[in-house]
Amino acid sequence: MKSSEEMTGSSPVPSANFIRDIITEDIKADKNSGRVHTRFPPEPNGYLHIGHAKSICLNFGIAADYNGRCNLRFDDTNPTKEEAKYVESIIEDVRWLGFDWGGREYYASDYFDLLYGYAVQLIKKGKAYVCDLGAVEIRDHRGTLTEPGRESPYRNRPVEENLGLFDRMRAGEFEDGSRTLRAKIDMASGNINMRDPVIYRIQKAAHHRTADKWCIYPMYDFAHCISDSIEGITHSICTMEFEDHRPLYDWFLDELEIFHPRQIEFARLNLSYTVLSKRKLLQLVEGGYVAGWDDPRMPTISGLRRLGYTPESIRNFCERIGVAKRTSLVDVALFEYCIREDLNKRSPRVMVVLRPLKVVIINYPEGRTEELDAVNNPEDRDMGTRKVPFSKVLYIEKDDFREDPPKKFYRLTPGREVRLRYAYYIKCVDVIKDEETGEVTELHCTYDHETKGGDSPDGRKVKATLHWVSAADAIGCEVRLYEHLFLKPNPDDPKDEADFKEHINPNSLETLASCMAEPSLAIASPGSRFQFERQGYFCVDTVDTSQKRLVFNRTATLRDTWARIEKAARGTK
Repeated sequence: MKSSEEMTGSSPVPSANFIRDIITEDIKADKNSGRVHTRFPPEPNGYLHIGHAKSICLNFGIAADYNGRCNLRFDDTNPTKEEAKYVESIIEDVRWLGFDWGGREYYASDYFDLLYGYAVQLIKKGKAYVCDLGAVEIRDHRGTLTEPGRESPYRNRPVEENLGLFDRMRAGEFEDGSRTLRAKIDMASGNINMRDPVIYRIQKAAHHRTADKWCIYPMYDFAHCISDSIEGITHSICTMEFEDHRPLYDWFLDELEIFHPRQIEFARLNLSYTVLSKRKLLQLVEGGYVAGWDDPRMPTISGLRRLGYTPESIRNFCERIGVAKRTSLVDVALFEYCIREDLNKRSPRVMVVLRPLKVVIINYPEGRTEELDAVNNPEDRDMGTRKVPFSKVLYIEKDDFREDPPKKFYRLTPGREVRLRYAYYIKCVDVIKDEETGEVTELHCTYDHETKGGDSPDGRKVKATLHWVSAADAIGCEVRLYEHLFLKPNPDDPKDEADFKEHINPNSLETLASCMAEPSLAIASPGSRFQFERQGYFCVDTVDTSQKRLVFNRTATLRDTWARIEKAARGTK
């Protein structure tokens, strides 16, 4: 694995954007002595999703582009919502994406003593005070976007009194929520974030790293900017919702007279047919709408990994969507195109029948099995070939046969001839049905032994080639077909009065328990990826697969919607 200083050549060439323009100008002006130091600062209160991947790629990518450094820092200032398991999952996800932080793994909790000291410094300057108002009262005093706030009756407490009360807060003398430490800025400010924000609150809760050492904890806005400063971060890159917080970021650093990083905001990722709110993703998990944070329908990195997405495809996607200030909805078709583009090059081709229909080749010799050559990947001939067994009894897809075919149906029908992939021409001569239901249960066909592996020597052509497996050699498996979790392109639309869960796709998962795979897949390892011929891209499930149970997740279909969009944009056919 490569560190941010070494990451070159593993992703597309980075495109220019306004953040790189800013950093280039800072370097030209010799700011920070030409040094570039970024950070990825997740809160360990949930699992990372594709939106975080954009930030990860941006922060680590910029560090690599400018021969700089990128830290991994956990902003762990809320002990009631943060857990060690989230820290572990974040570390795993960032590493899986292909990035390393070179030993620079930090935590806001590492700085709790320093942060407390900086809070005391603000009190001594008359820039912070202990407030006895409760949360509801503080909100009532804050004012609105059009009306100024009202000062707290405790705003002008003497410095010594504030120091004493703050020390007693730390000692645990007061109940949760009974007192806070607030910055003294401007209750009439047009920016609500500057109206005496809370710096510290009382929370008698054990922290996943500091245990019971503290019963007061710093607020995110206070801890984040100081952590950036302590670590020597030069460019603090965050999403647009923090733009209104930037004056507060700057105020804390200026008042404390410490190293001042530059905060830069960019538009967060919004993806169609997806929600990326941690709160709403938690509702999906806790409500049982999905099977957990790593459910392949979830946009979490762990879910995408389980679904079969590759880190290369995710990095490629993040580079393609670019960086901007304006919020937009990215078409999920682009995301799917990136995974197809990547998997097409690396995935071995195999034959798997999802809905088996039995075929008996009546003129094929009894007891005979022959080994046919099959290409592993036509995109990469170095992947070679494999042997697939062919015998008298086969399985094909139910959908590849119609007794009464519609117009333009070119696959198998009574009396019609088709090609079996890598094998022979076959012709359907009889149809066997269930006497009670009338359902087709078996086909009797003949084969032409002179058509092995190619066309007929007499020049006759067929219009369809079908995939198949030998019944005697087939491996039973389970296949899960995933669709988008939501039916609406923008289920998180703030203008939509309906609950986002009302847009959940009831058919987002179809499980096929009786699929048949060619025998080469008997040794497929969890996480390995394949293209099922004519079906799409699939990944061996990493959770439910065992020695007795082979489970595949469909990563993507073979539809190439985005490629068609790109061709149309270029005016090509």
